Amino acid sequence: MTIEKSLQAFYKKNNFKPDGGENDAYFSLKFRYFSIKLPNLSFRKNVIYIHDIQHILFQKDTSWKGEAFIAGWEISTKIWKHLPIGIMSLWVMGFSVLNHPKDLLKGYKTGINSIGIINLNLQKKQLLNMPVDNLKSLIKKEETISFNWVLFVFWVLLSLIIFLSPLLLLAIFISVL
Repeated sequence: MTIEKSLQAFYKKNNFKPDGGENDAYFSLKFRYFSIKLPNLSFRKNVIYIHDIQHILFQKDTSWKGEAFIAGWEISTKIWKHLPIGIMSLWVMGFSVLNHPKDLLKGYKTGINSIGIINLNLQKKQLLNMPVDNLKSLIKKEETISFNWVLFVFWVLLSLIIFLSPLLLLAIFISVL
């Protein structure tokens, strides 16, 4: 099955629009008791399909548990080189450390031996016309890399700083008043 057909099935299963919300002005982050509506900026619009393809490749849902795995995978495949989308992945990683650490770690370990889809530098049309199994082969690194706890802890600490920074800024603002 092609990635495009898999993506359409994924969107339908998750009650997303056929474009995955790529053209929407806003997107929502849904939490247990509330949602946050954020602007869907161009950098996100340009890569959201790649993020969704990752959910398909690893059969992860769009719950925070599934997002934790994908965030770990993205960080270990060096999505952080692609700012500002890398900042969003680090924010999700920080949230995931506190809520789904096992899934985050599993995604991170899986990503160590993968090449990020964004790093393949494929045109969108090329990627969407590709069979899913071909993409799975393309992202697999030839040499196995060992897990490094020090590097993982570095990313965890950085992600927590990014995740907590809005609270820190709020605390500073309140203390100045």
